Amino acid sequence: MRQKKLLILLSFFILVFINLFLTIKILHFSQKQQKINTILREIDDQKNYYQQFSTTSGPVVLGTYQTQWEVNDNRVANLKSFFRKHNSPLYQYADLIVQVSDKYHFDYRLLPAIAMQESTLCKFIPESSHNCWGWGIYGNTITRFDSYEEAIETVAKGIKKNYLDKGLITASKIMQKYTPSSSGSWAAGVNYVLRMLE
Repeated sequence: MRQKKLLILLSFFILVFINLFLTIKILHFSQKQQKINTILREIDDQKNYYQQFSTTSGPVVLGTYQTQWEVNDNRVANLKSFFRKHNSPLYQYADLIVQVSDKYHFDYRLLPAIAMQESTLCKFIPESSHNCWGWGIYGNTITRFDSYEEAIETVAKGIKKNYLDKGLITASKIMQKYTPSSSGSWAAGVNYVLRMLE
């Protein structure tokens, strides 16, 4: 009889311990989920702000996009981190990409996003072409540049003049002219990188 009581008491304490353990785990999971939801809400808020090149939405004000260069401008650092992660030769041109994007009044993330889609950030380009953007490459035609500087300037100017100024202001609209044979994967890839760089 005494052993039976001890067994019941022991079972009771084991059940209490299990319940306590599960309650703590559930609370921990709930707190973690709340943090994740907060982060996701912040990302959605940022995404809504930076919808400049999404497949469904145009820019806030692309034609008058302006930036003030400040000492704490982290766009160059953001690009350098991205280029280093992907071991891209564009690493040393991050500041130039930001400057040229400002010069032509478009989002600094667009050139890297297209370069990622076209050449995996310059990893797969025609030899000695410096052409990471697939610019003027079709059939047997290959546009070559003498340097990455020349390529960045030429492609940025061309995107501004031949795409953005003509109202092609989303990735999907740019895709229709840039690479019309794409079934949508090009725009999806560009938008993915744009979001990565937010």
